Amino acid sequence: MSRVVLLDGGMGQELVHRAGDAPTTLWATQVMVDHPGMVAEVHRDYADAGASVATVNSYALHKDRFTGTAMEGRQAELVALALAEVAAVRGRVARIAGAIGPLVTTYKPETHPARDVAVPLYAELARLLAPGVDLILCESVASVAHAEAVLEGARAGGLPVWLSVTVDDADGALLRSGEPVVALDGLGPEAWLANCSAPEAMAAALRAFREFGVPFGAYANGFTQITKEYLADKSLTVTALKSRQISPESYAGTVMGWVEMGATIVGGCCEIGPAHIAEIARRLRAAGHEIV
Repeated sequence: MSRVVLLDGGMGQELVHRAGDAPTTLWATQVMVDHPGMVAEVHRDYADAGASVATVNSYALHKDRFTGTAMEGRQAELVALALAEVAAVRGRVARIAGAIGPLVTTYKPETHPARDVAVPLYAELARLLAPGVDLILCESVASVAHAEAVLEGARAGGLPVWLSVTVDDADGALLRSGEPVVALDGLGPEAWLANCSAPEAMAAALRAFREFGVPFGAYANGFTQITKEYLADKSLTVTALKSRQISPESYAGTVMGWVEMGATIVGGCCEIGPAHIAEIARRLRAAGHEIV
């Protein structure tokens, strides 16, 4: 049987449900200011569910996201706040991962800045996270250029880097950019993952990762399909996406299929909550796998 790393589930959507506030482009950050301790509560619930990794609520803590808002100039303060929240589970999980999401927006690779702009911004966040985490998790990477830039920037933290891509919901062998997942081979992170895409799309991405020679896995979202029409509309944010109400039992069954394919890092993304992670943990243990 395998030794499997069990990631936690989604943070942003979980906070939306718990806070009851109208979501904005900075809702997961604003929650830390408006509802102190709520993020720590989510971290504890995932640890109680059996997750062996806690992911810092730092996905959107980029300077460019704060420009023109009340949070402008507060990046270091907000990273420190996120690290303080995740400290609630230090010692209860095997690893703490510092999340780095895309610059500008998610899912839309055409908005990603040029490499000379992007790398210093990613590096700055990696350095701020490094003292409080065990690895850097680059999430929702949507193109080869994005992967190259975020990997270079994340290395500035001096920690292992796991790189997670978001793939086409209709064809998981393709990145959101339309480029093939196999085009990423050779970039050299310590692990390859696919995240924030439909569960059904992940198997194709995993087949590509199996050839890369490092640990791999996936953590899908619970949205209805992210369509080409959604991606083409520049005015839409993630708040326009709808939950598909996927059950813990159904999602865990899909995840166990990934483990059978050789995945050793699994978990959940948006709309996948503590109950889903608990069911995955139960199924892994029942099948004789060790959660590490």
